[in-house]
Amino acid sequence: MHKRISQIIIFIFLIVLVIIAYFLNMDIKRFFNESISKFLMNGLLVISLIPMINAGIGINFGLPVGIISGLIGMCVSINMKFTGVWGFIVALFFTTIIGWILGEIYGRILNYSKGREEITGTFIGFSFVFLMNFFWTLIPFKNRGMLYPIGGKGLRPKISLNNYFDSILDNFLLENIGGYKIPIGSILFYTLICVFIYLFFKTSKGKTMLAVGENEKFCKGAGIDIKGVKIEAVIISTIIAGYGICVYSQSYGFVELYNAPMMMAFPAASAILIGGANSKRVYILEAIIGTYLFHTIYLLSSPIANEILLPEVSEIFRMIVSNSIILYALLKTRRVKNES
Repeated sequence: MHKRISQIIIFIFLIVLVIIAYFLNMDIKRFFNESISKFLMNGLLVISLIPMINAGIGINFGLPVGIISGLIGMCVSINMKFTGVWGFIVALFFTTIIGWILGEIYGRILNYSKGREEITGTFIGFSFVFLMNFFWTLIPFKNRGMLYPIGGKGLRPKISLNNYFDSILDNFLLENIGGYKIPIGSILFYTLICVFIYLFFKTSKGKTMLAVGENEKFCKGAGIDIKGVKIEAVIISTIIAGYGICVYSQSYGFVELYNAPMMMAFPAASAILIGGANSKRVYILEAIIGTYLFHTIYLLSSPIANEILLPEVSEIFRMIVSNSIILYALLKTRRVKNES
């Protein structure tokens, strides 16, 4: 009941923002379209947190590991000059392979830090981002559109997807109903991953993972390979996070490298906490609700502050709002954890 009250409070705050936007004569249709776009851009990054939470590992603050697997997959596809649907499929293919390898390594490291997985994951994510900066600089890709124009070596911080698979999902089966844009292609892909997660936790492996998250000591006594189950959860989380950044990038229109993935774990974690997740169990619906609430509030707060306050302080107001939401979500989940 406590987490439902928390969701209601956040939802009421969102309704207040919408009402204020309406009375300020803002374009509600544009806000709706952008909110759907932001939800789908970030949706899979939030969904990727589910396996690790349900396996008892905690929130995956090492999300940059999975994100980087997707960045590598997209860079390989671009370097091979695949375009359109095939370009996106090839990116997902390489993301799966690289995400599997990185997830295996990441999972084994987390098994050595039992009880401190979240803080360990945070530092692994930060360290891996900086380590990959050498990779982006030294990798011998040949596609000139990816490289620095001067010298012709090292990948650019931003690589345009305009000639490859820009908006490949967003424009697939795009419907415009009275000015409201419904990107059916992106919705279908997002739904496909959600269905996969749902069905996975209905299998024996998925149920075992849930059991490990609920009562690890009992599962260990029953002869279950705890470490193996947790590594599987990390691999799935890493691969889906890689898919998530592929979806994000095709919608954004660019592949962002170097330090771009650094802080992406925190909005995803905040979204899933706002949705009602706790340290032991999270459901897909909670991830969906939390993603939409967090990113829509973040989207609305800045233009409203721009209208009500001075333009110079609108960004400050938005940062206050967004960080307050993050703090509230973290405090809420910590209180739930202590009570349990």
